[in-house]
Amino acid sequence: MTSLNTVPALDCRYRPKWHYAARRNWLNDPNGLVYSNGVYHLFYQHNPHGDGWGNMSWGHATSTDLLSWDEQPVAIPCDEQEAIFSGSAVVDTHNTSGFGVGGAAPLVAIYTSAYSPASPVAGRQAQSLAYSTDDGATWTKYAGNPVLDRASANFRDPKVFRYDGDAGSYWVMAAVEAEDREVVLYKSADLLTWQYLSSFGPANATGGVWECPDLFELPVDGNAGDTRWVLVVNLNPGGIAGGSAGQYFVGTFDGVTFRSESTVTGGMQTDGSRMREYGWLDWGRDYYAAVSFSNAPDGRRLMVGWMNNWQYAAATPSQGWRSAMSLVREVRLERHAGRPVLVQAPVDPFADSGTELFAAGPELPADPTPPTDGVRWLPPEASGEVLRIDAEFRPGASGTVGLVLRAGQACGVQERTVLAYSSLSGELSLDRTASGNVGFHEDFPSVERVPVALQDGLLRLTVFLDRCSVEVFAQDGLVTLTDQIFPAESSTAVGLLAEGDGATLVSLSVTG
Repeated sequence: MTSLNTVPALDCRYRPKWHYAARRNWLNDPNGLVYSNGVYHLFYQHNPHGDGWGNMSWGHATSTDLLSWDEQPVAIPCDEQEAIFSGSAVVDTHNTSGFGVGGAAPLVAIYTSAYSPASPVAGRQAQSLAYSTDDGATWTKYAGNPVLDRASANFRDPKVFRYDGDAGSYWVMAAVEAEDREVVLYKSADLLTWQYLSSFGPANATGGVWECPDLFELPVDGNAGDTRWVLVVNLNPGGIAGGSAGQYFVGTFDGVTFRSESTVTGGMQTDGSRMREYGWLDWGRDYYAAVSFSNAPDGRRLMVGWMNNWQYAAATPSQGWRSAMSLVREVRLERHAGRPVLVQAPVDPFADSGTELFAAGPELPADPTPPTDGVRWLPPEASGEVLRIDAEFRPGASGTVGLVLRAGQACGVQERTVLAYSSLSGELSLDRTASGNVGFHEDFPSVERVPVALQDGLLRLTVFLDRCSVEVFAQDGLVTLTDQIFPAESSTAVGLLAEGDGATLVSLSVTG
């Protein structure tokens, strides 16, 4: 356990309004996402003693609406023998583990024990349990830990779910042999004793270690008679935009073996030439370690990711606290171009409490100020640090359309984040090279690009701005782009791009 003796002062300039961040100290991967008795539990990798990585423990926050989170005491702390790495949690409804008391179902956390130099098995990673009999308020480590040990230094991140199918009814664990780029599947009747089932991988993106897997079933186009299984594998480095990212495979699972239908044949080129053919959870730089909630009501599949990138995570300018989670997203499978793909819809913080600040289309109101640099600036009432922007464009044959976000002057420097679609390239880009404080790490200034097909000639964008982030959902969530930004508090202007042959605005709405 690392000792950090100094606690830096808290700098809250970039603390988000709608994205969960610990009040103090370091945060990374979401863990143990579970719904129980009307409460969503978000556990996460956390350093209780400083704003850098170390002393890995499970932090804890709770919510009833997935938007407002209450930070709880550290749930599972590290000790001299082990760090508490990523994992999952389940409601053991039938008390298969025997941890329940008084007829109440226990919550069971399955986590990776990363054994420290003080341990007799130093350097090993194995899977362990902790349980709660008071609905997540307190946790007890199982005396028989670890419950699954492969004598490996890189066996981690167990995601456990209940399988009920033709092969039987039992618990399934998906974990990774990280450096082998392999997902390993096990089954158990009681969460205590595990039997090997099968392995998957390497496949598609393999430019870094595989981490934080997830495996779940979804209907295609809402048809309960036509389902596929989705295997999520997070990757670091080797992501589509550089550094950390999450990829997914679509296929079948018979209770023993996952078979991918979306693996790109011959797709593991080291030159990256096939990268755009893979399934990516997000095409931005800052969506990693994404996993889904267990036991979510109404059969919804709800995911959340760590809104950062290992390339520069330790350097982001948020002194005293570091990193936030993405908005929670509901994921669905829809058939596009003949194949099922993930579509994502955020839990919208503005749905019930937002106020429309500005609306226009297809014509903007008269503006006495001529456009500058091809940008038509919206009136001051459409400005803000925390906004939802909905825009629909008809780009035309050779047009460029989009939005300029968080624009302003800071210390004599013009700041702006530019979201633009080019009809010539068929790409949507997010440019944060002049977004504000970009000098804290050489890998931070970047332009992300993703191919986007127009639908009936139209481009639809929904953008969620928070104090340190941009989350973009294009074509109703068929494509997502998530990036951190660190602009000055005064950089709040919003501008409109619509230039070129036939480029027109269809509608625009700004909500705050």
